[in-house]
Amino acid sequence: MLKNRFTKLVAILSAAAFLVGCAATSGANYRPIVDSKGVDLNRYESDLRECQSYALQTAGAADSAAAGAVAGALLGAVLAGAAGKNYSRSSSARVGAVSGAVGAGVEGERNQRTIINRCLGGRGYKVLQ
Repeated sequence: MLKNRFTKLVAILSAAAFLVGCAATSGANYRPIVDSKGVDLNRYESDLRECQSYALQTAGAADSAAAGAVAGALLGAVLAGAAGKNYSRSSSARVGAVSGAVGAGVEGERNQRTIINRCLGGRGYKVLQ
């Protein structure tokens, strides 16, 4: 029974890590669509690299997901403990860890994309998406 629980935990955490890993490769490497009319593309590439380096200064998907997993697991265990003996602390902690990891990972990537968009917009580019 303990082996079965451990296998489930590894499978859940592996799936969460896979999803976060996919997101981790795109946040600071994000290339928004800009209106290129009248734009010096060499200058744009230079500005984009600088803006991407700014995005790296904030927590990305992987860092945010790790923190979210810990916070989610703790919250899940605390809520299950408060709810009484009818709820499994370990199951609630697992669900909280996965939910926290995925949610925080998405938020980390969104923050990096926002930084890139604002940086390019501040440099005069018309960011379309």
